[in-house]
Amino acid sequence: MGTRSRIGVMHGDKCKSVYCHWDGYLSHNGRILQQHYDSGRANHLVALGNLSTLGKEIGDKHAFSQFDVRAEEVQAYKELTENWTTFYMRDRGEKGQEFEVSQSFDEFLELCNESGAEYYYVMKDGEWYCGDTYTHTPLSMSLTLLAEALINEKETV
Repeated sequence: MGTRSRIGVMHGDKCKSVYCHWDGYLSHNGRILQQHYDSGRANHLVALGNLSTLGKEIGDKHAFSQFDVRAEEVQAYKELTENWTTFYMRDRGEKGQEFEVSQSFDEFLELCNESGAEYYYVMKDGEWYCGDTYTHTPLSMSLTLLAEALINEKETV
């Protein structure tokens, strides 16, 4: 079972966001976004629609999984795509996987709940913010600087 998340970019009060199925935890998606995605790359990421997995790079169109390539190509596929993001629309050709636009942060939170997102990440004014939809902590249902949340997580481990 995946740890679902939503990844968004805020422009004023509006938020364009996508669903991500796997590894939504701060230690995975949060760390990747903080370390590898600035504002420009975040906008590009969201423009490509919903994701199966977030990688350190957006990458190029590729087979959706190793099971979609011939057996003798699996190792080369894994090496090529190891750090690439996998998109439902670009890489599997699914329809209806475009980003969604929320008119407010509250509407974005509703979308997080509707999509089963346990964590969310928002690029706003050049900074990553995060939150979760299920705990009753300061991270819950608010925007917390991702850099601070990552430091706090490291200290509690």
